[in-house]
Amino acid sequence: MTSIRGALALSLAALSLALATPPGSAAGASASGAGGAGTSTARTSALGARTEGAPAVTAEEARLDRPAPREILRRSGFDSLAPRFAEELSGSGSFAAAERTVARYGSGLWRRAVDRAQGRGGAGGGLSRDDDRPLYWSRLALTRELRAWQPRFGIQEEGRARLLDRLERASRGQDSIRYPAGKGVKRILLTGFDPFTLDRDTRISNPSGATALALDGTWLRTSDGSLARVETTVFPVRWQDFADGTVERTLRPHLPEVDLFTTVSQGRPGRFDIERTNGAWRGGFPDNENLSRTEPVPVDDPGTQPQWTTTTLPYTAITAASTGRFPVYDNTSVTELPAGSDTPVVRPGGPTPGSTARAGGGGNYLSNEIAYRATLLRDRLGLNRLPGGHVHTPVLDFGPGNTDPATGTVTDATFVRNRLDIIAQVRAIVAVAAGAR
Repeated sequence: MTSIRGALALSLAALSLALATPPGSAAGASASGAGGAGTSTARTSALGARTEGAPAVTAEEARLDRPAPREILRRSGFDSLAPRFAEELSGSGSFAAAERTVARYGSGLWRRAVDRAQGRGGAGGGLSRDDDRPLYWSRLALTRELRAWQPRFGIQEEGRARLLDRLERASRGQDSIRYPAGKGVKRILLTGFDPFTLDRDTRISNPSGATALALDGTWLRTSDGSLARVETTVFPVRWQDFADGTVERTLRPHLPEVDLFTTVSQGRPGRFDIERTNGAWRGGFPDNENLSRTEPVPVDDPGTQPQWTTTTLPYTAITAASTGRFPVYDNTSVTELPAGSDTPVVRPGGPTPGSTARAGGGGNYLSNEIAYRATLLRDRLGLNRLPGGHVHTPVLDFGPGNTDPATGTVTDATFVRNRLDIIAQVRAIVAVAAGAR
C-alpha cells in the first residue's frame, strides 16, 4: 500500500493503497458494483428450491454468479461443497444439529484448502494448488446457502448470526490455531487476507491469503537454526468485522504463547515493505461489502488509544537478508496532522510528537488497521518485547496479455509464478525474523 503524498493524495489514500490496491484499481470499486445485492428477498438455492422471505444476499455473495468465481470453483473441485451443505442443512431437525453441520463444513473447508495448497489429496481440477481463491468463493457459497436456509423449526436473526459467525471463524482457521507443547520449538503466528477490489476484477487473488494456506501447520528452520511451527489464519476485508473485534478475539489467546507474529497483506508493486509505524485512522476506501468508513480506528477503551503503534519485527535483519527476488524495504513514512494543525503532512521519517494519525506506513485501509490492532493488543497485554508487525507483499499481477478482466483468463503462468515467489519469500522473511537476535 503506497504511502499518501500530500493533502490531495490523502483523500485518495485507499485508492492507491491496498491491503494494497494495485494502481488504478479504485475506478472499479464503486458502491454500485454489488450487482443488485441487498435488494432481493427471494432466491434460488443450490437445491433449486425457491426460498421466499430469506435474507438478501450480501454484496460479496452476489459476485458468486459472475463467470470468474464459477470457473474458479469448478476448476478447483470446490463447486460441489455448497450443494452438499444446503442438502445437509435442509435435513437438520434442530438448531444444535444445524450448528454441528456448520462447524463441520467450516473447518472442513479450511482444512481442504490448506491440504490442497500443501499438496495433500487431489487438486480437484486444473487450477494450481497455490491458489487462495477457491477458499474465498467457497466460503461465500456456504454463507449464501446458510443465509437463505429456512428451517422447519424456525430461526431468529440472532441464531442465524451465530451460525454465520461459526462458519466464518472455522473456515478461516481462526478457531484451529494449535501449537505443540514443550520447549525447544519456536511458535509463529501469521495472518493473511481475502481477495478484494473484486468489482474491478473478480479474478483477483491475494498472495497473503495464499501464503497463509501454504504455511499453516508447517515447520521451518529459522536463520539461527531453531525449529519453528507456523500457524495461520485469514481475515475478511470488511470494516464492520474489524470494528466487532475479530482481530482481537482471534489473536488475544495466542500472542502470549508465540515467539513472533506477523500480519501480512498485499502492498506495492514489485516490492516488500516492513511497515515501521501503524496509524489509528480509517481512510474510507470501500471494503468487500462496498461499505466505507472514515473515522478513528474503533477499539475498546478509546481513552487510552494511541495515535501510533510501532513494529517490533527485526526490520534491519530482514531488509539486509537475501530472501527472494523482490527487494524488501524498511518503510518509515506516515501521514499525520501535526500538533495544532488540521493540514495533512507526509513524514518520511515517521510521526512527530503530538501528531494525529491519517495514515500509517501501510496506509489507512484494513492492512494498516490489522497491524495497528495486533500491535496495540501486544502492547496492552504487556508483551512489548514480542517481535510483531506488518509485512506488505508485492502486488500479484497477471501476465502480459491477461490484464483485462473482460477478456482475460482466471490464471496464467506468470500469475502463478509471481504468487509462488511471493509465498516463498514471505516464508524466508519469517525465518529471518524468527531467528534474529
